[in-house]
Amino acid sequence: MSTMNLNGVSRPENQSKNRVTHLSFVRSIMLIARREFRDALSSKWFLLYTIAFTTLAIGVSFLSLAGSGEHGFAGFGKTAAGLLNLIMLVVPLMALTAGAGTIAGERERGTLLYLLAQPLSRTELLLGKYVGLAIALICSLCIGFGLSAGLLAWRAGGVGAGSFLMLVVFASVLALSMLSLGVLISVQSRRAGVATGISLFVWLGLVFLSDLGLMAGTVLFKLRVQEVFALAIINPLQAFKMNVIINLNASLDVLGPVGMYASQEFGESLPWLLTGVIVLWCLLPLAVAIMIFRKRGGI
Repeated sequence: MSTMNLNGVSRPENQSKNRVTHLSFVRSIMLIARREFRDALSSKWFLLYTIAFTTLAIGVSFLSLAGSGEHGFAGFGKTAAGLLNLIMLVVPLMALTAGAGTIAGERERGTLLYLLAQPLSRTELLLGKYVGLAIALICSLCIGFGLSAGLLAWRAGGVGAGSFLMLVVFASVLALSMLSLGVLISVQSRRAGVATGISLFVWLGLVFLSDLGLMAGTVLFKLRVQEVFALAIINPLQAFKMNVIINLNASLDVLGPVGMYASQEFGESLPWLLTGVIVLWCLLPLAVAIMIFRKRGGI
C-alpha cells in the first residue's frame, strides 16, 4: 500500500512521474543531439577539420620521429609528445568555431524560433546541440588519431600505446571545454559571423597567453613564480600541456621555474588539480550558457 504525502499523492506515483520526466528530458536531448550530429557530418567544416587534423597528425608523426629507429618511428610515446603543440593549436580552433555557430547560426537562419516552438525546453535544446557537436568533434579527433595510431602500430609496434591513448582522452576533454566556451559565445551572439569572429579572437588570446604571453607578462610586470603558475593553470591550454607532460612521465623542469615550483608545491596532487581545471572549463561556460539562454526572453 503506498503512503500519502501532504498533497495527497502517493510516493510511488511521484517517483513514477519523476522517472517519466527524466526519461522525457533525456529523450529530447538525444533527439536534438542526433539532428545536430547528422548536420555536423554533412557540413563542410566537419570534413575539412577532419582531413586537416588527420593530415597534420600523420605529418607530425613522420617529422617528429624521423630518423628514430629502423623505419623512422620510435613508438607512440614520442609521437604523443610531438603531437602536443599541434593539439594545442588545432583542437581549440575546431571546437570554438563549431560551438560558436550552433545557436547563432540557428538564430540567423530563422530556424531557432521553429525549434523553440517544439515541445522541449531551452535547456534540452542547448544540451542536445552540445552533445551532438561533442560527439561529432570526438569522432573527428578519433579518425585523425586512429589513422595515425594505425600507421604507428604497423611501423613501430605497440610500444607506448598507453601514452598515446592518454593523449587522445586529454585532447577530447580539451575539445569539450573549448566547445562549451564556443556555445557560450554563440548564445550571446545574433549572427554566426560575429560569433565566429569572437571565437577566433578568444582562440588567439588563449594561444598567445599559453606561452609567449606568460613570458612577456613575467618580464614586463616582474611576476613571481606563484603568480605565473596561477595564470598558467587558469588557461585550459596550458593546463592541458602541463597535464600531458606529467602523464608522459616527463619532468616539468622543461617549463622552467614554474614547472619546478609546481612539482615541489603540489607533488602527486598536481595532475588532479590540472584535470580539475580543464573539467571546470567544460562545465562552467556550459552552465552559464544555459542560464543565459533560459532567461533570454526573445530568440
